[in-house]
Amino acid sequence: MLIHRTLSRGLRLAAAAVLLSAARLAAAEVPFTTATIADLDQAFAAGSLTSEQLTRLCLARIEAFDKKGPGLNAVITLNPKALEEARALDAERKAKGPRSPLHGIPVVLKDNFDTADLPTTGGFFGLKGSLPPQDATVVARLRAAGAIILAKVNLSEFASGGAMSSLGGQSHNPHALDRTPSGSSGGTGVAIAAAYAPLGYGTDTGGSIRGPSTSNGIVGLKPTHGLLSRAGIIPLALSFDTGGPMARSVYDIAVSLNVTAGAADPRDDATKKSEGKVAGDYTRFLDAGALKGARIGVARDFMGQDPEVDSVIESALSALKAQGATLVDIKYPAALHAVRTELYNAIRRPEFKNQIQDYLATLKPGYPKTHADILALSEKVASPTAEGFVPNHGRLALYRLEARTGSLTDPAYLAARDHGLAYVRESLQAIFDTNKLDAIVYPTSPKRPQKIGEEPNAALASGTGAPPSPTNFANLSGFPDLIVPAGFTTNGLPVGISFFGTAFSEPKLLALGYAFEQATHALRTPVNAPALPGETITY
Repeated sequence: MLIHRTLSRGLRLAAAAVLLSAARLAAAEVPFTTATIADLDQAFAAGSLTSEQLTRLCLARIEAFDKKGPGLNAVITLNPKALEEARALDAERKAKGPRSPLHGIPVVLKDNFDTADLPTTGGFFGLKGSLPPQDATVVARLRAAGAIILAKVNLSEFASGGAMSSLGGQSHNPHALDRTPSGSSGGTGVAIAAAYAPLGYGTDTGGSIRGPSTSNGIVGLKPTHGLLSRAGIIPLALSFDTGGPMARSVYDIAVSLNVTAGAADPRDDATKKSEGKVAGDYTRFLDAGALKGARIGVARDFMGQDPEVDSVIESALSALKAQGATLVDIKYPAALHAVRTELYNAIRRPEFKNQIQDYLATLKPGYPKTHADILALSEKVASPTAEGFVPNHGRLALYRLEARTGSLTDPAYLAARDHGLAYVRESLQAIFDTNKLDAIVYPTSPKRPQKIGEEPNAALASGTGAPPSPTNFANLSGFPDLIVPAGFTTNGLPVGISFFGTAFSEPKLLALGYAFEQATHALRTPVNAPALPGETITY
């Protein structure tokens, strides 16, 4: 009898060991640096991860890489209550279940999104400590969905110029520290690439989500103008401005839109354009087979400036064809290229000069109230100050240009806004319609990221004789542009491919971009922000 009992106990232990081994084999293990929000939600559901643990993981990466280590310098302000909020959201999940797939997910925000509990500065030293009266609509929707605002991050000052600010200084590309992360949402691009958080939000007025997405090797969406509310975002030029998500997967972009795109916002008239055109659940369009039968225009106008970028894009085009897409070479009319820069500047510069004053009027006393105030303060910072402010000569040059522009009632401005933009929009729509295209693709940036401090091309800086660029056509038209990692140059710099579509075609672009992403898997963890011990997500 004793022998029988001993054998039975031994068999039970052996069976338990087999079951435990099988359970371990069945469990999914994903590096945090490549984990999607879907992976994190499954880990939450399995009980192998809490929001507090996830938030600590993100904070540990910021501690390791932002001011220490490689000194990526993306963060302006950390939320001191982030862990407290994470614990509260964990308790709520346990008691009631999650509010949304973003429940307990840390998010970083470009520091031009208003947050009532954290300063919003636009990267301008003159707005240090400024607490706006209420959250931006996008921020309010993220919080309502259970997201944690982890940090406000650096940007090109007032969302224009190089990837630095007089308050936050210079941010560095985690793939190559001597290279720009691009602007103006450079801090968000760095933070997402370095896995400071799974999700971030930037803004785009002339390429400011798309440039940092490609330069940092992540996914980003410049949405259709009016899909997301701009209320509570410091304006650069409201004819073009939009917020948008930046992440490490197309899924994460889609799931974030479920939260931030929604009913028209009474605080932003542009959102009236989205009525009846918001998809609801954008993740349902994600289809790995979406490229089969798709007609994709190839805009070779934007190639020929960097042979390594071109090589990566040619490989991407081969991948599109291999997945069943039909590729159609297309050309933009010469007149579009001719008007691109001057039309943009004719609207962008006077709008900032005049619209920034409406924003400044909402702030507490003690802060600048006019564009002239901003210019006067900037003129005084010619060298680093005791407070840590740094001169931003590139943005100062733009302030001076803006100061020389007129009012928003000037006939030249009105002609550009009311007639010039319609011409660009209708010309691009005609390319889609004539060629029966589902999307147009091209290198998001025709050249690899330049070295920090490198002199910009003189023709590009002056706006004359500049080589063809896709950067602001999406803003001039109001059309959406999805950026997906496409590969790397031989010196390890990321290259992104744009999926450009017509107004409110985000579902189609997300489907195509997801299919490309699943076929190529070009995301890479930056060499200057590697995985840390204990970061594996298990579920």
